[in-house]
Amino acid sequence: MNVETINTDNVKAQMRKGILEYCILLILAKNDAYATSIINDLKTARMIVVEGTLYPLLTRQKNQGLLNYRWEESSQGPPRKYYMLTEKGRMLLKELDASWGELVETIRSLSDNGDNGKNNA
Repeated sequence: MNVETINTDNVKAQMRKGILEYCILLILAKNDAYATSIINDLKTARMIVVEGTLYPLLTRQKNQGLLNYRWEESSQGPPRKYYMLTEKGRMLLKELDASWGELVETIRSLSDNGDNGKNNA
């Protein structure tokens, strides 16, 4: 099977989707933010996401007690809903940080040991 027969865009999208909730927590650990700001941060980091994807994730994280929100007046239109991490969200983020580090090390180890498949012809 050659690379052309594999939809690499789909594989990459699935990888991004798997870490999107973690990325949201990382963004909110820095500052409280409203949805458009979160989307912009994700786009800047090349984690393309649309509002239709983000809002259900934010709602799920809020329902899990990971996030809270407040309404804030805006000089550029209607009030904005600013999301922030709860203590439970911060604790989960610490766990995810550790898991992410372990995962990166595992991938590095596999990559180094396998030489990225270069010698497996």
